[in-house]
Amino acid sequence: MTFIAIGILGLVVIIGMAVIGIYNRLVGQRQNVKQGMADIDAQLRQRHDLIPNLVETVKGYASHEKETLDAVVAARNTAASGAVASGDEAGLRVALDKMLALSEDYPDLKANTNFQELQRELAETEDKLAAARRALNAAVSRYNTARESFPAILFANALGFSVAEFSELDESEKGTVDQVPKIGF
Repeated sequence: MTFIAIGILGLVVIIGMAVIGIYNRLVGQRQNVKQGMADIDAQLRQRHDLIPNLVETVKGYASHEKETLDAVVAARNTAASGAVASGDEAGLRVALDKMLALSEDYPDLKANTNFQELQRELAETEDKLAAARRALNAAVSRYNTARESFPAILFANALGFSVAEFSELDESEKGTVDQVPKIGF
C-alpha cells in the first residue's frame, strides 16, 4: 500500500510541477502581449501630441480651411480619450489625411520647414506604430500558440488565460490596403 501512495504522491508532484511551469510560461507570454499593447498606446499618444503642432502650423497658411482643421482637432480629442483599439483612430486618420492634403493647395505651406519637420515626425510615428502593431501580433501569436499547445490547453482556461486578440487594420486602412497604388510620371 505504501508503494501505491508514494506513486500517487509522485504523480501529483509531477503534475503540479508541470502546471506551475505552464502557468509561468503563459504569464510571461501574456506580459509580452500587454507590453505590445502599451507600445501601441505610446505611439498613439505621440501621434496625438504631434497633431496640435501640425494644426497650428497649417493654420498660419490656410486659415480659411477652418472646417478641416476643426475636424482634425475634434478627431484627435475623441481618439485621445478612447481606447487603443477603438474606431476613433480611424476617424483621426481620415481627418489627418485631409489636412495633409491641404499642403498640395498651399505651396508655401508645403515648403515650410516646420510643416515638413512635423510631417516627417508624423510619418516616423506612423512607421513606429506599424512596427509596434507587428510586434504585438507576434507576441499574440506566441501567447496563443503557447496557450493552445498540449498540455497547456488542459489548464489555460482554468488558470484564467483567455485568447488574446490580434491588432487588425481599422476601417480607414482597409480601403487602401487592397488597392493597387497609382504611380504617375
